Amino acid sequence: MNNKIIWIKADEGNWDERKAVITTGMESGVDAIMVDAADVEKVKELGNVKVAAFSSNPVEGAEIVVVGKGGEGDGTKPLPPDYAGSLDITTALRLKDKGLKVAGYVIIRNKDYENFAAEMGSICDYLVTIGTDWQVIPLENLIAGLQKENVMLLSGVQNSEQAKLAFETMEHGTDGVMLDTKDLSTIKKTAEIAETAGVKNLTIQTAVVTRVEAIGMGDRVCVDTCNLMVRGEGMLVGSQANGMFLVHSESEESPYVASRPFRVNAGAVHAYIKVGEKTRYLSELKAGDEVTIVDGDGKQRTGVVGRVKIERRPLILVEADLNGKIIKNILQNAETIKLVTKDKEPIAVTDVKVGDEILVHSEDIGRHFGMKIEETIIEK
Repeated sequence: MNNKIIWIKADEGNWDERKAVITTGMESGVDAIMVDAADVEKVKELGNVKVAAFSSNPVEGAEIVVVGKGGEGDGTKPLPPDYAGSLDITTALRLKDKGLKVAGYVIIRNKDYENFAAEMGSICDYLVTIGTDWQVIPLENLIAGLQKENVMLLSGVQNSEQAKLAFETMEHGTDGVMLDTKDLSTIKKTAEIAETAGVKNLTIQTAVVTRVEAIGMGDRVCVDTCNLMVRGEGMLVGSQANGMFLVHSESEESPYVASRPFRVNAGAVHAYIKVGEKTRYLSELKAGDEVTIVDGDGKQRTGVVGRVKIERRPLILVEADLNGKIIKNILQNAETIKLVTKDKEPIAVTDVKVGDEILVHSEDIGRHFGMKIEETIIEK
């Protein structure tokens, strides 16, 4: 999943004010802190975070140099005709030639500045735009005009409502936002919105169980995440890439063990797990990898693997009919491992029987190295 990114603007006010904004941003998991060049070292002392520094020259410690503040981008200097001789464009090109990541910074004061922003966007790695009287229309024009350019577009916003609008503009939305606020709660709220913004629900279908059979011993994979899951959430796992079962998390209490809401006892080592737009083998997951957490409505969010446990356990095969197509999954044969019924209720694999209706996800497309491809692949 391509989650939207957030930069925090922290170049105004005294250091204590800026520090509070920066630390809250870091605690909320923002992607970068945007500051004046003089503050880069101070920010780095606070934690390991990407820094975007306003400057016209390389800045030691900064991953990104932001061009436009104090120049044509923010209106301090007038725009030259047709932008020929633009200092901001010349600076951006010079920094790019040095192999640096560059962000253009433009306040959209009128149509000329919108056109100038598009020009900067064709050069820079990132483009940060701030609207004035008109916000949505210039943003729509830039989203459309820059879609073929290799640039990340960030809209300058001051609250979470504006961030949500930017994320949803023209369906695709901006790649992220540059949040300019001293309100610490706004930073947290915007980070929450960004986590699921632009992520479409998956299509969840109902399949009818046609076979349940204990098949002996094998190696199964437990995926322990750095995230807590709730009732109804789990991961999509299957023996075939085009048919995956919703395997419920161990968020439910049971008489056998305490709940482990961070865990999905996912399936045998050979199985596929859906991760964003791709699939991976369960056996290749490791700490630090991303996984996709899904619920019965198809709502998805990103989780992070904290630990993977592969252990030899008794296994059970579950087959199901999905509109005439037979799909399969192999799971540990134990009461704590659960699928999800059509009523979105967890059901232990030891209780599943022929005729039960369970939730699955299907894609009529092949995969090669986990990526969707248009070719015929038969998996039995």
